[in-house]
Amino acid sequence: MLNLASEIEVLARFGRALADPIRCQLLLALRAAPAYPSDLADTIGVSRTRLSNHLACLRDCGLVVAVPEGRRTRYELADPRLGHALDDLRTAVVAVAEDVTCADAEEKGCC
Repeated sequence: MLNLASEIEVLARFGRALADPIRCQLLLALRAAPAYPSDLADTIGVSRTRLSNHLACLRDCGLVVAVPEGRRTRYELADPRLGHALDDLRTAVVAVAEDVTCADAEEKGCC
């Protein structure tokens, strides 16, 4: 069982991963199914270099894993519960604040 400090660090790590729209797209894409970097880059519409940096971040956060398959590497969520957590978080935020935007969040220092 995690202590409070460890729980806070885990949540902060998840928050940092979700703080970037590209990483959010990656997590949502991987929630649907494991994928190869070239396919993810095409789906999301970013360069492979940029995608690689975001995948490295998500790996470092422990949210995705790289699975070697011969000469290729497939990416998937580190745990299936992350997909459920993403679904729950997305639906909860929409239900609570469907019409709220975070346009001035940086000015307020919250993001």
